Amino acid sequence: MDRRSRLPVALLTVLALAITAGCTLPSFAPEGADEPARPGGAGGVAPSAGAAAVWKPCPDVPTDLVGRAAKGMDYDCATVKVPRDWSAPTGGQTYDIDLIRVRSEKQKNRIGSLLLNPGGPGGSGVDLAVYLSFGPSFNGLPTAVTDRFDIVGFDPRGVSRSSPVKCISNADQDASFAADPDPGSQAEFDKIAALNEKIADSCAQKYGDRLHTFSTEQAARDLDALRVAVGDEKLTYLGYSYGTLLGATYAQLFPANVRALVLDGAVDPTEGFAAGSEQQAKGFERAFTNFTKWCANDPSQCPIAPDARGAVTDALAKAEKSPVRGNDGRNATPGWIFVGLISSLYTEPGWAELADAIASLQNGDADGIFELADQYAEREPDGTYSNLFDANLAVNCADAGAVPSAAEIRKLQVAWKVKYPLFGSALAVGMLPCAFWGGERDPYPAGEAAGAPPIVVVGTTGDPATPYENTADLAKMLGVGRVLTWEGEGHTAYPSTACIRDAVDGYLVDLELPKEGLRCPAK
Repeated sequence: MDRRSRLPVALLTVLALAITAGCTLPSFAPEGADEPARPGGAGGVAPSAGAAAVWKPCPDVPTDLVGRAAKGMDYDCATVKVPRDWSAPTGGQTYDIDLIRVRSEKQKNRIGSLLLNPGGPGGSGVDLAVYLSFGPSFNGLPTAVTDRFDIVGFDPRGVSRSSPVKCISNADQDASFAADPDPGSQAEFDKIAALNEKIADSCAQKYGDRLHTFSTEQAARDLDALRVAVGDEKLTYLGYSYGTLLGATYAQLFPANVRALVLDGAVDPTEGFAAGSEQQAKGFERAFTNFTKWCANDPSQCPIAPDARGAVTDALAKAEKSPVRGNDGRNATPGWIFVGLISSLYTEPGWAELADAIASLQNGDADGIFELADQYAEREPDGTYSNLFDANLAVNCADAGAVPSAAEIRKLQVAWKVKYPLFGSALAVGMLPCAFWGGERDPYPAGEAAGAPPIVVVGTTGDPATPYENTADLAKMLGVGRVLTWEGEGHTAYPSTACIRDAVDGYLVDLELPKEGLRCPAK
């Protein structure tokens, strides 16, 4: 997919980053050397932690991402050095955190900076800031926000441009995504388990005692250093998906430093590792059921109507024995079909793309499935990957407390398949990498943000990846949360509709809380 020619789709992809805390879908295999930051990354001068960022113009970043800069926007970049381990901040070892600042030429009565995180873990906040800078016409930030704030995106430690983690080869990522998401026999399961044990050993050999430093709590402490670096007395923050966990962790660690936090697509920090994965299986199953209902009710738009579930399950079954070959030579195995399925459920427009892709697959054309899957996996046409899944694995496993053993995961696979026929097995098997993780763990806190001001927690009733039930749970845990509901489909809500936009904008700009119990309609 050419990101330059499909800016709205690229934006939706970033807002819908797939893997949230506690879930890594495919199994991975290792690679040797570090991968450098991608071309076009943020640059600039690197102050020490606690110092002001020194900004340098970087119009090349939006040009590299989408082919142009947004009209009326200026782009500046900086690099901030943070301690590698905040528990021993004077040790001298550091990570680089890359930032981009987008400032509207129409800005007046500036409030401060709005820091962004798109989720993942592993998503690039630098990329997100660029996409959101294109404004309402591209589902970006409203002028009510860009006229009052600098928009600051950052790549968290280990992600993209910020001292990136890399321990998975492109070939092995292909093999992992292609693997059956529901290994039937014990021998098939054991093969995947052995692969994941190899992965964990490789990462431990490469990063050793650094593995715990990629945790969410470490990144939350970086976030406070970034607040200082951009010159804000208090933090204003917009976090999507996993970004809600990062924001919630920040609020617990630095409650007095919070101005306003919007947490959209809530992760529930009180859930254990396995419970969080099961909750996602439930969310995806519900979203897929909503897709099948849409398909049955609108057959003119859905070529696999009236039985969309039957068409998808049939495609998965046929792919086990005779997968369709794509134009690039890859076989559309059950794994690739499943990744395409996951990708399509993040936005309601993705439903029609999924239906078309499955219909094409029935006719011997796998390219639609591969386009969906590659969009999700951040796989380029030349077969290379970003470090999204490397960082995702490192963060999730550093964060995880009690993780089921491989034998326990096998039992959960069987049990969850009964509850969630299409997604239960894959979400169970996705826990395997962390079952073998050799690094020290650094679980994030799960308690009140005592002393923090009110925090807005946004939930979408049809969210597949961060199910709506998490919204109230996160708000309750923080003790200062105010729930805002979007009765829509897809992953995350802001700035999808006028109702959601007005409520969030009023909070960010004027600190006006959404009305208690406010529910915004889908359209």
